[in-house]
Amino acid sequence: MNTLLDIQSVSKSFGGVKALDRVNVKVNEKQVALMIGPNGSGKTTLINVVSGFYAPDEGKIYFNGRDITALPPHQIYKLGLVRTFQIPSLFTRLTVLENLLVASKVNRGESFLKAPFTGSWLKDEEENLDKALKILQLLKIDHLWDLRASKLSGGQMKLLEIGRSLMSDAKMILLDEPISGVNPTLAHEIFTYILNLRDKLGLTFLIIEHRLDLALPYVDYVYVLAYGKLITQGEKEKVMRDSQVISAYLGG
Repeated sequence: MNTLLDIQSVSKSFGGVKALDRVNVKVNEKQVALMIGPNGSGKTTLINVVSGFYAPDEGKIYFNGRDITALPPHQIYKLGLVRTFQIPSLFTRLTVLENLLVASKVNRGESFLKAPFTGSWLKDEEENLDKALKILQLLKIDHLWDLRASKLSGGQMKLLEIGRSLMSDAKMILLDEPISGVNPTLAHEIFTYILNLRDKLGLTFLIIEHRLDLALPYVDYVYVLAYGKLITQGEKEKVMRDSQVISAYLGG
């Protein structure tokens, strides 16, 4: 398999606290990878560094063969590496459908100079609408298309964030606790959608999640962070038997 995301010896400190200490992670194409670790282990910091919200103090990050180290978030987004947030970051006053449409990379009708010339962008708008409706159907939230995002349940908000990622033609999605606060039934549905997206669209996922009983059945590979360091990685059965994991993460 080809490596899609390659994180090489990345470190990040905040004052005297070393949040990441020479972390190395490789995620292959079409893989559903899980990153676990106790609170404060550096998981979200790593996502923030990879997605351009923080610049690493040292190390390199490659996506799809390109060096993206310290690129700003909007450039990384355009390359097809998209992240979601533990607390969904939606346009709450917009409808579900409108939240998808604003995520499209092709919005020439929004240009001040092109807006008066309908013929130059009307076809784009029609294609964006068709694409958005198909994504809503794929995630089974098409019946909510005209509902304000603020009215959605927590699980529906998580699905809408994934939908916005699809609208941007993402190649890989970084999911920060996609089932946090979600009831178990919907949590299983979300992970089922993730596998379907991997199989149907060839997407790759790196997922941070604490609810291991729900997440582990759906993932291919597991990374474990503790105190800013990658302490082990591998197949889930092997990782969950690792004494370092039991000690650092499971408290055994």
